[in-house]
Amino acid sequence: MNLTLKIWRQKGANAKGKMVDYQINDVSPDMSFLEMLDVLNSELIIKGDEPVAFDHDCREGICGSCSLYINGEAHGPDRLVTTCQLHMRKFKDGDTIYIEPWRAKAFPVIKDLIVDRSSFDRIQHAGGFVSVNTSGNTQDANSIPIEKANADAAFDAATCIGCGACVASCKNSSAMLFVSAKVSQFALLPQGQVEATDRVMNMVNQMDAEGFGNCTNTGACEVECPKGISLENIARMNREYLKASFKG
Repeated sequence: MNLTLKIWRQKGANAKGKMVDYQINDVSPDMSFLEMLDVLNSELIIKGDEPVAFDHDCREGICGSCSLYINGEAHGPDRLVTTCQLHMRKFKDGDTIYIEPWRAKAFPVIKDLIVDRSSFDRIQHAGGFVSVNTSGNTQDANSIPIEKANADAAFDAATCIGCGACVASCKNSSAMLFVSAKVSQFALLPQGQVEATDRVMNMVNQMDAEGFGNCTNTGACEVECPKGISLENIARMNREYLKASFKG
């Protein structure tokens, strides 16, 4: 395939960015999207041009690093996949592809397609932990009975990889889906009850302090989430927050 790429280039956080056009030829439909960018960068380096900066790590859909806005969609036109799992067969020969970084106040651009997502880290540091002893005198996991529905819901919430697609897809740049997933994975299990009140209050307060917007139930976050995190988690977090508010 022969493609035209329109890529956001920005030298630094305080620099003015712009879209730059690139032509790339003989792209295999079996390439992943990141492999296609690797080929582009190899060509740029040979020409003596600066390669495009983009984030990646595991390339297995686990780490959440490959956060790209492709043709106006977080992680591109496929569903339930990250950018590294997106293949070029989703595009056609002659297509023009727009590639941009996440757009959110709380995700400032570092360079080109890389944004600073450390705001997510600070939210998790505010409450994403349990004080239950996890070494030494630990209990056997099967000694604590947990309803299967709760265990399944906790595991579903825990699949969130913190990629930020929910924020990038939301018209308000809300992080409610991310925060609610982190709250839910502990709220549903007995090990998470010790810090339950402080957790939800601290994580929501930190989310607001980072400058994320409010949720208006548009639902774009769930649609674009590569792990299919459900909006039910937001409802659960709201209930947890309300209970914590009453407890003071």
